[in-house]
Parts: sequence; structure tokens; C-alpha cells
Amino acid sequence: MSNLENKIEALGLSLSAPKAPVGNYLGCKRSGELLFASARVSDCRGEVGTEVSLETAQIAARDTVLSILAIIKEDIQDLDLLTGVLKMTGFVRSASNFTEHPKVIDGASDLLIQLLGEKGRHARTATGVAQLPFGASVQLDIIFQIK
Repeated sequence: MSNLENKIEALGLSLSAPKAPVGNYLGCKRSGELLFASARVSDCRGEVGTEVSLETAQIAARDTVLSILAIIKEDIQDLDLLTGVLKMTGFVRSASNFTEHPKVIDGASDLLIQLLGEKGRHARTATGVAQLPFGASVQLDIIFQIK
């Protein structure tokens, strides 16, 4: 088990079995020291601000990071090869009057920083959208740095 997986376990969390892509794309793709993880949606369904609370959406964002890490582990085998997070784009399916998208995506950012320390700090976009695939509440796209 990698050091990163030990940190996940110490937080009382775990990696689930990786989900296969739902279309014609790779789970992640490496280019030099960059690892592009394809966007993944949360298992949480519903519109944030009406059907889903801020707190539940934050957990959904955190859990989506775990889903992405499970896919990466399947591909590269050793999560300790990840040396940092460069950029995350987060989409929040939200009510038209909901404006706390950054707080939702903090659920993902906070976990990455807990796991990787300062190297987990990243550039980020948090955007509200009317709909996401399968009615998901959150979708994340992450670019990692890798050994």
C-alpha cells in the first residue's frame, strides 16, 4: 500500500473499485511529468442549493477525488508517483441562485492538500452549471504532476 493510500485510510476514507469510462476515452493520460485525469462525476445526484445541501456537495466533491485516485491507481499502480496537483476544474450542478461553488469544490481541494501537503495546492476553477452527466451534483477534472 502506498503512503498516499495510508493517508487516505488514516482519514477514515478508502478508494473504491475504479469505474470504467462511460465513453470512448481514457481514465487518465500521461505526458512527461503531467498526468491528466479525465473528468469524473460524483455519485451524489441532484441540484445543489435545492435538492443537495452545501455540506453534502462538499462530501461529493471529496469522494469524487477518491474516485479519480482509484482510476489513477489502476493505471499507474503506485499513487506515490504523484508529486503534486497543478490544476483542478470543478463543476457544480446548482440552483440559479446558488453562489457558493468555490465552497463545494473546497471539499476536493481540502482532501488533496491533506494528502499531498503544499504540493496538493493547485490552481482551480469552480463553476456552476445547469446540468451534469447522469444528473450528478459535482464533476471534477484534475491535472497532476507525476514522477
